[in-house]
Amino acid sequence: MHPSDLITKHFRLVDAQKKALIKLGLLTLRDLLYHLPTRHIDAGKSSAIELAEDGERVTLYGQIEKTGTKKSFRGHVPMGEAVLRDKTGKMKLIWFNQAYMAKMVQPGDFVRASGTVKKRGATISLINPEIEKIPELPRDTGPSLFNEGGIDPEDRFLPVYPESRGITSRWFYHSIRRVTASGILTLLVDPIPSDVLLRYSLPSLATALVWLHAPREERHSLSARKRFAFEEIFFIQLERQQARMLYEQNPTFLITPDKKRVEEFVARLGFPLTDAQERAVNTIFADFASSRAMLRLLEGDVGSGKTAVAAATTFAAVTTRPSGQTYGALQVAYMCPTEILATQHFESFIQYFVGTGMTIGLITGSGCRKFPSKVNSGGWTDVSRTQFLKWVANGEIPIVIGTHALIQKSVKWKHLAYVIIDEQHRFGTKQRAKLVQKETGDATRAPHFLSMTATPIPRTLALTLYGDLDLSILDQMPSGRKPVITEIVPPGKRETVYEMIRAEIRSGRQAYIICPRIDEPDPDKEQALIAKSVKEEAKRLQEKVFPEFQIDILHSKMKPSEKDDVMELFAAGDTDILVATSVVEVGVNVPNATLIIIEGAERFGLAQLHQLRGRVIRSNHQAYCFLFSETKTDKTFERLKALTTAKNGFELSEMDLALRGSGELGGGRQWGISDIGMEAIKNLKMVEAAREEAKRILGEDISLTKYPTLMAQLEERTRSHFE
Repeated sequence: MHPSDLITKHFRLVDAQKKALIKLGLLTLRDLLYHLPTRHIDAGKSSAIELAEDGERVTLYGQIEKTGTKKSFRGHVPMGEAVLRDKTGKMKLIWFNQAYMAKMVQPGDFVRASGTVKKRGATISLINPEIEKIPELPRDTGPSLFNEGGIDPEDRFLPVYPESRGITSRWFYHSIRRVTASGILTLLVDPIPSDVLLRYSLPSLATALVWLHAPREERHSLSARKRFAFEEIFFIQLERQQARMLYEQNPTFLITPDKKRVEEFVARLGFPLTDAQERAVNTIFADFASSRAMLRLLEGDVGSGKTAVAAATTFAAVTTRPSGQTYGALQVAYMCPTEILATQHFESFIQYFVGTGMTIGLITGSGCRKFPSKVNSGGWTDVSRTQFLKWVANGEIPIVIGTHALIQKSVKWKHLAYVIIDEQHRFGTKQRAKLVQKETGDATRAPHFLSMTATPIPRTLALTLYGDLDLSILDQMPSGRKPVITEIVPPGKRETVYEMIRAEIRSGRQAYIICPRIDEPDPDKEQALIAKSVKEEAKRLQEKVFPEFQIDILHSKMKPSEKDDVMELFAAGDTDILVATSVVEVGVNVPNATLIIIEGAERFGLAQLHQLRGRVIRSNHQAYCFLFSETKTDKTFERLKALTTAKNGFELSEMDLALRGSGELGGGRQWGISDIGMEAIKNLKMVEAAREEAKRILGEDISLTKYPTLMAQLEERTRSHFE
């Protein structure tokens, strides 16, 4: 066997298994080896039912006799129950708060159940057992029974793998053991330098794979997980730090703010900057004065005033003359994730810059606009794309706001000195490199770069994801802003909330209602039935709940022009209630909207819920957020409760990280980090160690020619992972 061999070369698979492996992204034996278990079951010792002792961790093999659900006598806790029989007797299986587990097996099923024995009088039970269906009962109850061919009796920690319909953990367990037994591990090259492994007491690649797929002891699997978590974070840091060092090798633009003019500009904004905003502005000005291009992340809660910081620093850039010139201005590109947000910022910047003599442009997939208009000096005008691009290339439009259209090849710049990226998590180093424009001759200059986010990110995650960026934080809200009152609403109180909406709208306010889906759910999909859809909910509300109010819908499948029309009507106050998906999560600004209901709140991540809640914190009116949840588990309630207790987004993100266990950090997928990598995010020391090792190695050799294995791995991961 060779790591590059296709799985199908060595395993006979039915169509369902082939489809499942493709869905999981597993094609080669190397892929199979790197399909790591999410956790391990401590199977305990295998036992017959009559020999099981109170308090003992055991694995039982038997046949299900009956199943059922009920609520506990005292606490009314939902419970699932089943009766398991083997040759020696019967035992009750009990799942507290997991009634659904009893529905996963049927009378007559053969199963393997692992859990802790509880005896009370003559009753014997297995509490919250892990359970797996098996094709038939084994001949005996030795601990080797997880493997048809027999395995070492010390293998009591059994791996649980990510599965897909058609393929099980059991298949992965046997198949991976067969692959590792072939001697294939000797063909794998460890990408982490041996001195780094030694420094942090990490196992080699071969050892870690054996320990993770078939640990003899719990500490083995923990050590292996630590190694793979370190490896993932280390390569992310290596990519980020290398990108930063290479970017900083380019000369940049010297921006020298006229502090008096900046102060006059800020005074015209109509509100004073907070201390946090002042600090951020001054830090950016210090970066502007450096010989290295700024690479900075501005992280601030929703409504903390990132746009004002962007406006003040933009003013400083466009009032600086290009080097060696007594005319013209440096240029600023302000990139937004959606057309709605780009248009909104364009209109905000017109208000900020009117009277300064600055020209502002907007470019999106829908067209181009220019302010001021020749016809109306106080307004904007639509212009052709060709003419717009000429003006940008000539430097006649110093401030250009837009979507990803800004980095298309057709957009050429005269003096692009400053780039602002708003909520662009996927704006990576390749896109940033596109902004290093050629000037006269072969000279290149790198613009200063500011990325802004309102997404609450734990410090360790920020250090990892944005390892190439310096961090500034806006941890203050503008004076007069009241915190959003957030409540988790039980089903019986829904009408009370609806009455509150009526009162708010009658007093001149507006409301959002957020749904997890766009269309009506497929009735064949049980889970989908729970999730409310925008279209059906808007229809229900209009016909049965709020017939007296104007209701509209907004979702991601609408055309940009349709979204713009909907948002214009809502912003103008012509729509009372906007029923939407999370498309309103990013930056939409309607100060008059003071109330938001989130249906199926358990289906959203805490960071996303916090972003949605931020839509109603845009004014000095008291705002409300009501969370409707269909699930009643303690875990879900505890997670949602964090929204009602956290003081800000940063605290919330740390609570979210602490609340989630390994295998539950699926939110990491949006960042391109696996579950095992997210485990490292909980460990600040590991993140800092990976960061320092990456810096040390790149400090010795930025091109990594001394580390060919590292270089090859980095190139491969960059292709498939980072961009």
